[in-house]
Amino acid sequence: MRDEVRLRDDLVHGHCDARFAEVAQVFERNFSHRDELGASVAITVDGETLVDLWGGHRDAEKTEPWQEDTVSVVFSCTKGAVALCAHLLVSRGELDLDLPVAEYWPEFAQQGKERTTVRMMLDHSAGVPALRDPLSKGDCCDWDLMVGRLEQEPPFWEPGTRSGYHMLTFGWTVGELVRRVADRSLGDFFRDELAEPLGSDFWIGLPSSEESRVAPVIPWRPGPDHRPTPFQQALVDDPGSLQSLALLNNGGFDANVRACRRAEIGGGGGVSNARGLARLYAPFANGGRSADGERLVSEVALHRMGRVSTASHQDATLLIGTRYALGFMKSIDNRRSRFGGRDSAILSEAAFGHVGAGGSIGFADPVAGMSFGYTMTRMGEGILLNERGQGLVDAAYRSLGYIGNESGVWRR
Repeated sequence: MRDEVRLRDDLVHGHCDARFAEVAQVFERNFSHRDELGASVAITVDGETLVDLWGGHRDAEKTEPWQEDTVSVVFSCTKGAVALCAHLLVSRGELDLDLPVAEYWPEFAQQGKERTTVRMMLDHSAGVPALRDPLSKGDCCDWDLMVGRLEQEPPFWEPGTRSGYHMLTFGWTVGELVRRVADRSLGDFFRDELAEPLGSDFWIGLPSSEESRVAPVIPWRPGPDHRPTPFQQALVDDPGSLQSLALLNNGGFDANVRACRRAEIGGGGGVSNARGLARLYAPFANGGRSADGERLVSEVALHRMGRVSTASHQDATLLIGTRYALGFMKSIDNRRSRFGGRDSAILSEAAFGHVGAGGSIGFADPVAGMSFGYTMTRMGEGILLNERGQGLVDAAYRSLGYIGNESGVWRR
């Protein structure tokens, strides 16, 4: 029987292996010192769940406790789930990364996008991070409409020549490839091939039966001393900027609206919790095999999933340094920039996964054999991780014997 950390049961619930005592301490400290309201964190190592914690409240009034099965919108953590769907198809030989998108989706090959490849769709270099013409409220819930608009959209740059974060459009570009190749909707494919077999409480298209478990998203509000980042300044200075179009011309996307949770919005509408994220990534931290030994992706595919595909000192959309694998974020270190750790997500070099707006994250680390998930109800400051999520990630790596991240990645 494993030694377990004794928890403050008035604040935090679940279980934590003694090896990860620091994770429990940081999680508790997030509530007492870092404005955490309600949250969950989970870690697996070699496929075994060693940390599964939740605590706080799911509402701002603190009348509803965050329960074991509470879930929330995980924003761009959803992109990681969509990317996993694509990689399953790549590993099966049904989707070729280096073929033109037109081979699978002929209607996309127009307006200068004719030479776009599947690889470019996954690594944020396809050139369609936003739509120029205004969308109407509710359009984000209409899959065919959004796909049709992307077909007609001229690229913001020649596909493949630079990278810029495809904030919501990623869910329809990569998602439509999955839909066409698998002949199932994105949400159905994800549920059938990943979420249900892995026991991951993660939904792209939340059924009404699960709606009562959802904690609302509570936005971050800047204080009087807040200094806007270049991304935020672009929103204020130029309503026609790429930054403004990517974030605000979103077809009415609202994480607190039932219609948006019901729709299959692969760029940011997924619903899960830390346990769901950790279970989803666990096979990809363990050789590409599920707990029952089923191979989900080949060893070659798994290695490819973790490699950097594009990197830039200034992402065309986010205006920060970024590093992307094929559909995933890699360790991103902008701590020496003017805005410090708010624009960073420090992992190991082997790790790959995705952050979500407000600071949630899910990832796999194949070298450490670790998968990790963190979700919350009150968003934090920054484009990537904030001190709550990064503090938990740091504690996890220290618990595994990693000694420092000064180089931009956690190292042993």
